[in-house]
Amino acid sequence: MQYTRARRAVLGALATLALVPIVACGQGSSAASSSLSAASSPSAAATGPGAATKPFAGELKELERTFDARLGVYAIDTGTGREVAYRDGERFGYASTFKALAAGAVLRKYSLSGMDRVITYSKEDLVANSPVTEKHVETGMSLKELCDATIRYSDNTAANLLFDQLGGPKGLQAVLRGIGDDVTLMERREPELSRWVPGDTRDTSTPRALAKDLRAFVLGDVLGKGERAQLTEWLRTNTTGDELIRAGVPKGWVVGDKTGSGSYHGARNDIAVVWPPDSAPIVMAIMSNRPDKDAAYDNKLIAEAASVVVGALS
Repeated sequence: MQYTRARRAVLGALATLALVPIVACGQGSSAASSSLSAASSPSAAATGPGAATKPFAGELKELERTFDARLGVYAIDTGTGREVAYRDGERFGYASTFKALAAGAVLRKYSLSGMDRVITYSKEDLVANSPVTEKHVETGMSLKELCDATIRYSDNTAANLLFDQLGGPKGLQAVLRGIGDDVTLMERREPELSRWVPGDTRDTSTPRALAKDLRAFVLGDVLGKGERAQLTEWLRTNTTGDELIRAGVPKGWVVGDKTGSGSYHGARNDIAVVWPPDSAPIVMAIMSNRPDKDAAYDNKLIAEAASVVVGALS
């Protein structure tokens, strides 16, 4: 999918509408929260239904109707501070997106110098969707290899082994609390954590919280320079995201992402740092699910939402 000039022109004309300062909606709110704000805004102001007149809000609502889905979006241009937010404070099952944060937490704990440590495991430790770890039961894998498998191939056993190094899901949650995330709730391991159903708060987060976490690890000072570079390399070479955010941004933009999909309700997510040419990075988190428990996900929803984000921030 490419961002067309015609669409840019339409959004440019609509962008003359006044910008509205941002506020996250409360957890579990059924109303869409949407705003586009500048970093110069002195404080967040409450936004009512009028915020939905923003052009991007209308486009995201239309995507929800078209795909019969609930969509949550948070994105920030780190150069200007401008934000796109839509259901950004509502909870979604995070599914495999947590794996980027787990790898970041392992890098923080062990640093690059400790990533050659070999972790052994048995066949009994293997769980579904473990394309890399299933090949190395006899030899074990280094922490670096496990992080690579976790992010680039979404290997579930590798992710569980990273959990072990962090003290389990609650250990990773504690790391996130330490960097300012008081929203994300981590309870289960793979593959159970991907079995989110409506009303369940286990293994959930919000688009805003996940985007802030990813920004802290990739662009902030949570990690050292070398560790940030390694995490960025894994995200940029992820093999599972070509049809999601990558498909929704203009050609030539560099995307580092971690995808996630749930077992039920067509849950599909992608969190990413996006590097436009000659511009500051954009951090975005796009999360979704559908009302029917047996519904399949559609990657086009995430790609289309990413395209809307690009248009709103351009």
